[in-house]
Amino acid sequence: MHKHELAERGDLPVGDPVDEWFRASALVATVDSGLGKWLTLHHGIGLTEYHALRQLAAAPDKEIRVSELAGRIGLNQSSVTRLLGRLEGRGFTRRDLCSEDGRGVYAVITPAGEVLVREAREPFRLQLERLLADAAELSPIVDALVARRSETDHLNS
Repeated sequence: MHKHELAERGDLPVGDPVDEWFRASALVATVDSGLGKWLTLHHGIGLTEYHALRQLAAAPDKEIRVSELAGRIGLNQSSVTRLLGRLEGRGFTRRDLCSEDGRGVYAVITPAGEVLVREAREPFRLQLERLLADAAELSPIVDALVARRSETDHLNS
């Protein structure tokens, strides 16, 4: 079957990097949406907020400069400032001024934020696995991820 025949049927040719990129992007968007809905329902925060809290919880001093956090979670500094305001309002983070230059601001996770990350960690992983399993029917990319996860689990056991 020729590429134009596949396109007429609605199937995209396999192997074209542009098509594969858009398939991967659609998969990520679908899984992210499901994870975001799950986090909102079960923990009252969004996916990006959870990502920020995980970054802070994993940091050596439980703090990261706001500009660095922005880069780590893929937002601009203004968006991270608003995100931190929401988290601060819920008691999950606080801000701290940099003692060295007085202009830099650090985001610091609070004990309540650490509890949320700890309590959500395993259920989040399980939800991610469920969403990936559901999406496996839609994309060979997921098959590769699941196979790699199975190999890793097998090697670690």
